[in-house]
Amino acid sequence: MTRRTLPFLLLSVLVCASDLGAARPGTVVFQRSQEPKEHAFSLLVPAGWRTEGGILRINPLTQGGPSQSIAAKVDFAVKKDAAGTVMIRWLPDVLYFDPRMSPAGQMGLFPPGSNYMGMTVWPVMPAQEFLRQVALPYAHPQASDFRVAEARSLPEIAQKYQQWVSATMPGATFRYDAATLTVTYQEGGIPYRERIVTVIEDWGQMGAGMWGNKETFFLRAPADEFSEWESVFSVIQGSVRISPQWLAGELRGQIERGEILINTQREIQRIEREIVEHRQKTNAEIHNDVFLTLTDQEEYVNPYTNEVEVGSNQWERRWVNESGDVIYTDDESYDPNVDVELNRSDYKRTPIRPRFPESEGKD
Repeated sequence: MTRRTLPFLLLSVLVCASDLGAARPGTVVFQRSQEPKEHAFSLLVPAGWRTEGGILRINPLTQGGPSQSIAAKVDFAVKKDAAGTVMIRWLPDVLYFDPRMSPAGQMGLFPPGSNYMGMTVWPVMPAQEFLRQVALPYAHPQASDFRVAEARSLPEIAQKYQQWVSATMPGATFRYDAATLTVTYQEGGIPYRERIVTVIEDWGQMGAGMWGNKETFFLRAPADEFSEWESVFSVIQGSVRISPQWLAGELRGQIERGEILINTQREIQRIEREIVEHRQKTNAEIHNDVFLTLTDQEEYVNPYTNEVEVGSNQWERRWVNESGDVIYTDDESYDPNVDVELNRSDYKRTPIRPRFPESEGKD
């Protein structure tokens, strides 16, 4: 059975912020950057920052089974410097196996920590427990003195996933739990503050014990600078664009790798049509219903493409050029078209999207 997932990064645009609006850089130049390995997605990166990682493909021969090899994984970071003192990173989606749903597991043949078809055997965890026990140690193996400053469940995000699956996979028995932790710790002699988020997807009876994490990402900065960078993090997250061509190919690959019995090309074409039709609708719904309510964001109209783009409202002015580079600034006299360091003359102000009555904005 193929893991027909939501497009990865779909919900990772969420910044579960409580203190946006604090100090921030007055002017930030963002440049659009492609995921380097397969051009699966692009996003805005502050000028001078770096990216690391990208799409992962797991070899089933070295993993001990095929389960981790069906879907593409992503381990990708945007870092201010080589050490990642200011960083946003997306962690891989990983499948696990809860033996309590398997007759063989109930007989004790698969103890916790063993391998089953490429999956680590472990009872399904709530989202907060997964962040504490798995995600944080994986992301920061050299860190110490972890302290939880805030732990919060995110039922609205779990509900969005449940609604999406119910609409696209009738009869699926998946269950979801989502949470965020804000933690402090020491790493390399630097005290950090970090916000980390995950969604746990439990396949239930349909998956016979399979479960996994989704949309796991973190934002970190030195403890005394965290609020300064939150607005920049939110711009990076809100700018993620998944390539429809890559996504269509990835879903076809998942079907083939999972040996789903699809007998006609018409089924593949139907899936591709659904990708195009649902991608904008789903992203817009999530942005409006979840993202915009959790963060101080705005929807802008790109003057070059006429597409609606989600961006920060933490600066007074937003500019975009034909290449997709974005500048935010509070300086009312600043004009990027006369900035000799940029050497560009095609920047235009991006207007806020006109608002409509709520009833007209729904299908």
